[in-house]
Amino acid sequence: QVQLVESGGGLVQAGDSLRLSCRASGGSISSYSTAWFRQAPGKERDFVASITWSGGKTYFADFAKGRFTISRDNANNTVHLQMSSLEPDDSAVYWCAATTYYAGSDSHYYTHWGRGTQVTVSP
Repeated sequence: QVQLVESGGGLVQAGDSLRLSCRASGGSISSYSTAWFRQAPGKERDFVASITWSGGKTYFADFAKGRFTISRDNANNTVHLQMSSLEPDDSAVYWCAATTYYAGSDSHYYTHWGRGTQVTVSP
């Protein structure tokens, strides 16, 4: 019943910042734990960051710590991923996902997924 739509991807230069957005419809984003995953060509999806529905606790992959932040805007039913100091290795399709149970890094916990948005970082 919940649909997720990502936006904000694009082509940027190394060192730039970019904010991705995940807008939910058909349900309140505050009722879900949400996460961002990413996938580069030929690779599996990697966990990036998550935020819990209760308390707003956040979790980050090692590569994201200190560079990325995740936040929730309840008024706009949106979750954001703010990315700074981007590197070419950050180039990937980024997905948001939601679950009513967990905010862990295991993608199997997430039951609702967007279609992804492309992020490309040039050297």
